[in-house]
Amino acid sequence: MASNMDREMILADFQACTGIENIDEAITLLEQNNWDLVAAINGVIPQENGILQSDYGGETIPGPAFDPSHPASAPAPSSSSAFRPVMPSRQIVERQPRMLDFRVEYRDRNVDVVLEDSCTVGEIKQILENELQIPVSKMLLKGWKTGDVEDSTVLKSLHLPKNNSLYVLTPDLPPPSSSSHAGALQESLNQNFMLIITHREVQREYNLNFSGSSTIQEVKRNVYDLTSIPVRHQLWEGWPTSATDDSMCLAESGLSYPCHRLTVGRRSSPLQTREQSEEQSTDVHMVSDSDGDDFEDASEFGVDDGEVFGMASSALRKSPMMPENAENEGDALLQFTAEFSSRYGDCHPVFFIGSLEAAFQEAFYVKARDRKLLAIYLHHDESVLTNVFCSQMLCAESIVSYLSQNFITWAWDLTKDANRARFLTMCNRHFGSVVAQTIRTQKTDQFPLFLIIMGKRSSNEVLNVIQGNTTVDELMMRLMAAMEIFTAQQQEDIKDEDEREARENVKREQDEAYRLSLEADRAKREAHEREMAEQFRLEQIRREQEEEREAIRLSLEQALPPEPKEENAEPVSKLRIRTPSGEFLERRFLASNKLQIVFDFVASKGFPWDEFKLLSTFPRRDVTQLDPNKSLLEVKLFPQETLFLEAKE
Repeated sequence: MASNMDREMILADFQACTGIENIDEAITLLEQNNWDLVAAINGVIPQENGILQSDYGGETIPGPAFDPSHPASAPAPSSSSAFRPVMPSRQIVERQPRMLDFRVEYRDRNVDVVLEDSCTVGEIKQILENELQIPVSKMLLKGWKTGDVEDSTVLKSLHLPKNNSLYVLTPDLPPPSSSSHAGALQESLNQNFMLIITHREVQREYNLNFSGSSTIQEVKRNVYDLTSIPVRHQLWEGWPTSATDDSMCLAESGLSYPCHRLTVGRRSSPLQTREQSEEQSTDVHMVSDSDGDDFEDASEFGVDDGEVFGMASSALRKSPMMPENAENEGDALLQFTAEFSSRYGDCHPVFFIGSLEAAFQEAFYVKARDRKLLAIYLHHDESVLTNVFCSQMLCAESIVSYLSQNFITWAWDLTKDANRARFLTMCNRHFGSVVAQTIRTQKTDQFPLFLIIMGKRSSNEVLNVIQGNTTVDELMMRLMAAMEIFTAQQQEDIKDEDEREARENVKREQDEAYRLSLEADRAKREAHEREMAEQFRLEQIRREQEEEREAIRLSLEQALPPEPKEENAEPVSKLRIRTPSGEFLERRFLASNKLQIVFDFVASKGFPWDEFKLLSTFPRRDVTQLDPNKSLLEVKLFPQETLFLEAKE
């Protein structure tokens, strides 16, 4: 059985060979193999992956390779592996180097370094010199499990796990200047703090996001919008002791980042507030005596706190959200979007620019797969809930992302009476009088409203009306609930649309096939008619040519002189003419007759001389090439001659 020291070395070699960083898992595997290093490695790494030398004629057998010079390389003699224990005398093929990950911490920075285990500690320092701009000579690299190491130490000899954490000390260098503190403060000003505020009397939590540049006074005024507890009457628990001034920004107040819990309640009376503030000036229960007093003091003169706060906040606004009596809804929404961004930042829902009818077209009147819900945001500047709802709920990243993916968002401002009347007219036209009456009866403090609209075949249905006194989680849940209803309806619409398109496709295919069939029949009929017309035309031409030829033949036949008798006072030439069909034409001519009379005779028999040539045999000559005005005697066709007809090429 291996000693404890041997087991530690075997464990280190096993982890180095297999890459298993979990010590409990490595020990379990070694114990299963009775701390036989080779058997454990072969059990983890298949035979095909490693490289070990076998006993069979020097053949290289796959198996894990490790450093033979280390004492832990020799396994226990009780090995039951199919391989022989690897001894120092055996030839071992060099293994691939391991990659080691180092996370090095220096003050407020972390540097990740990845090196092979064949590298040295000095090479890590050289990399850190380039990253941290610290000379190697002034750098102390700490965190090694084996204690301090030399720069020439090879990492492989330290038997390190894959992931390591180190830190750098620079005792010879001065501490960082105050500029780094200013940089950290600037970074905190750009961070967002999540304040989880519990309203003690009603046991309700509000999750509010504020930038680090926001002041404590702004937080208290927002809480006044939510809880109706004036700033002067707010009793707080949970503020850090360093938060002594309401004008202090959150980044300097010492709040926990990213979340901090606070509790707020209402003080019983102004007198008790003053007494407690004097007696507990250093307590963590912090009561505001900031410029918010101006707002609460108004209640002592018969003026409602909410009215004064609303008037003050309205006076701070530079311009209205939407112009009054705007001719074009698109232009009005452009100003609404610009003003919304200037008040609450660029992280807000993408408002549809256009009329409400155009928003309907974009959301509902498209293919079923592309349809979306329509979210109508109704803004009102005089409501105390508007500022918190817009900044905390409507501009929350989760809400913005969910709306952009699943909704078309359209907005309208109801602060002005003219704009309010205009929207109620649109609402009555598109949603009916019931919805219009519902919005008309809403009180100012119930705004803003969020209407969720789903388009149906015959009408538009209002699925939900969300008031401004809600939280991010409640708003998200109601949006998701509306989305579930819409998704179920959308699936039915998609199914109906697919079936309708399938029927229309079949009908279109049938109509197209019928049209092609008609066109093919018409083409065949037209081709047949053209063919018949061409045949008729050719036949007509042929008949005309035959009639013309027959007329010429008859005229030639009638013009021929009478055939002389055999016994005639004048010399007579007897011609025997063979036709292409083998028949013979015989006739007597006067020796004084012109050769043209012979041509006319042949033509009268159906062989015009422009189509046929008349040949003699001995000697062979083309008679049609002779002068037709010469007599038969002159052309030596006397007293008798046998000729034959041949068609011209």
